[in-house]
Amino acid sequence: MEDEIHNLVEKLKSLIKDHEFYRENCLNLIASENIMSKEARKILSSDLVHRYTSRDKFYRGTRFLDEIESFAVEQAKRLFNCKYADVRLLSGHLCNMAMILLFCKEGKILSVSWKNGGYPGISDTGLSSLLKLSNIYFPYDEERMNIKIKESLELIEREKPNLIFFGSSFILFTQPVKEIAPFFNGVKVYDASHVLGLIAGRRFQKPLEEGCNFIIGSTHKSFPGPQGGILLSNDDRFLELEKNIQLKIVDNAHWNRIASLAYSLLEMRYFGEKYAEQIIRNAKALAKGLDELKVRVKAKELGFTNSHQVILDYDSKESVIIADKLERANIIVDSGGRIGVNEITRKGMKEEEMDKISQALASVILKDNYEEAKSIVEKLIKDFNTLHFTFSA
Repeated sequence: MEDEIHNLVEKLKSLIKDHEFYRENCLNLIASENIMSKEARKILSSDLVHRYTSRDKFYRGTRFLDEIESFAVEQAKRLFNCKYADVRLLSGHLCNMAMILLFCKEGKILSVSWKNGGYPGISDTGLSSLLKLSNIYFPYDEERMNIKIKESLELIEREKPNLIFFGSSFILFTQPVKEIAPFFNGVKVYDASHVLGLIAGRRFQKPLEEGCNFIIGSTHKSFPGPQGGILLSNDDRFLELEKNIQLKIVDNAHWNRIASLAYSLLEMRYFGEKYAEQIIRNAKALAKGLDELKVRVKAKELGFTNSHQVILDYDSKESVIIADKLERANIIVDSGGRIGVNEITRKGMKEEEMDKISQALASVILKDNYEEAKSIVEKLIKDFNTLHFTFSA
């Protein structure tokens, strides 16, 4: 037994080491991922990881945990210029659940369809199916990659949804919140999971000012923090929501994550505007470079993108094949034809490097030239191995 357990421990360590070596030697272009600073990662393994608390003070020894939560909440409110914030939710998905459970116990949810790049977790195959809710979807312009305004207003008048979710998983441009939100009296939520870092950097839209009651989101995509969720609002109904989170959606919050998020919030307060600006410049440069090399990219007539994403213009089967081929060249993307520049921007890459990356992508996609792509990737990884927009590289 002793030898068996020892061998299994070593196997686990080896798997982790192999994963880290593999990903460190790949070019990560997944739009749903980012990379944290060393100090933020260090906080995740602090003594906070062991600890437990509850708001009714049942557990003792929580004095500093309470202060850490208050500190994180304050940084979130200051960064996003809002009245309320909650940092306890463990994922963007649970943020969606909180909205639905409190504001749509029955009735209809209006959102962007998963078929148009919306979040599947709130669709008729996600939370709605468990909660016996109905889904209706925004009329969508697939060429412009956005919600149709006139048709959506007509749908709202006809169907009378109980809850609206703006935002999308495939999102190139700001959505028409201010054109639609004033004409709906119910609760309006902006799922900023993908664009939270751009909103924090004041380089995307301002959902709360444009008419949304709540912003929810993930903290590990364009926002470079630990995996988790965040909830932001200026609406006093937040207070009721906050009370209902405890024991209904969250029991023990993960305090190491909250402290790490607080550090990341401080980084974004200091570096966020420059980081978000460079992300968008890089995405535009990458899309333009790909287009010039004859790789098909969506929304050319609109300037390709105003977010962290570039979306290739291939069907679902082709996109899966492309993802497989790129992985052979140590380039990591998802299987939906979506490319993100979050992580490579944080590693200091700029427009010049986007030209090189577009060459590597085109070499694989159009010519199956894996060696050419690998040589470009190896050089970029060697030259850009420290983090930027951080207090601690």
